[in-house]
Amino acid sequence: MTPFANSTAWLTGYIPDIPTPFDETGAIDLKAFARLCERQIQAGVPAIVVAETAGEFSTLTSAEVDAIVRTAAEVAHGRVRVIAGAGSNSTGQAVELARRAELSGADALLSVMPYYNKPMQAGIAAHFRAIANSTALPIVLHDVPARTIRGLADDTLLRLAESPQFIGLKDSTADLSRLVRLRSMAPAPFRLMSGDDETALAFLAGGGDGCISIVSNIKPSICRDIFSSLTQGRMQFARRLHELLLPLTTLVTEENPAAVKYALSLLGLMRPDIRLPLVGLSDQAKAKVADAIAAIGEDDLTPAGTSASRAISARDRAYSNARGDIS
Repeated sequence: MTPFANSTAWLTGYIPDIPTPFDETGAIDLKAFARLCERQIQAGVPAIVVAETAGEFSTLTSAEVDAIVRTAAEVAHGRVRVIAGAGSNSTGQAVELARRAELSGADALLSVMPYYNKPMQAGIAAHFRAIANSTALPIVLHDVPARTIRGLADDTLLRLAESPQFIGLKDSTADLSRLVRLRSMAPAPFRLMSGDDETALAFLAGGGDGCISIVSNIKPSICRDIFSSLTQGRMQFARRLHELLLPLTTLVTEENPAAVKYALSLLGLMRPDIRLPLVGLSDQAKAKVADAIAAIGEDDLTPAGTSASRAISARDRAYSNARGDIS
């Protein structure tokens, strides 16, 4: 087992939580997935997250997760870090996922709070330490009480952060006061990442290190410019960009991952299919997403080789269908 890297400098800025594309048969479309990864790398992201919330990890088989992580590592080819989702409410399963992600080429793990079981904080700490003992990879903890019921207490987090293998937190609580508390108490190398796009600007302005983002899948350039503007002290410009994205951000946050998949399908990047028990957007929701994309503008929304008119046409079809028109 090789020593994990001590540096956490790379864990910063907007990092996309990439969705998992499926083909018409329901199988993973690895070619489309590779395109999504490459698009983000070309946009200058520091890392990519795969097989996590937007990646519908709970409906993927172990073999599918292996293929996703392996493909991401091959596409990244050392240019950016690959953070693999490796969480479960079963400690044994989480350990197995961590080991497999390491073998498949991941550079780090994103490990979500154990859900459904409602463990005590002592059990939560033991769960994450068992994962850490099974791998040499650095671990980013993911606290998302809206999905897991139990949250990661500050005291538990700070005890875990004493180990340099735990390098950061994806905080999806949207509790900005927590950032202030943790910033003053966590070790200096420990990275605090927002997991909530809607409050990401305030999080970053308050001393956060970055955002593991859904909306950056659609508009990576704006997210990059928000972060760079903040680091340069251009708060007003960063706020304007954040406000420009906000209607789309709200929509993709409310219906994740169906909305981000539909948005990417409008851009010709992937099919919008998702796996049960999740279902696709209603026609009304599709029209809202399409309008939100159109309102931002299409300077670099469409991929290379795809005309802007294609995205506009798809938007117009969605808008018409939502109103019961015959197209």
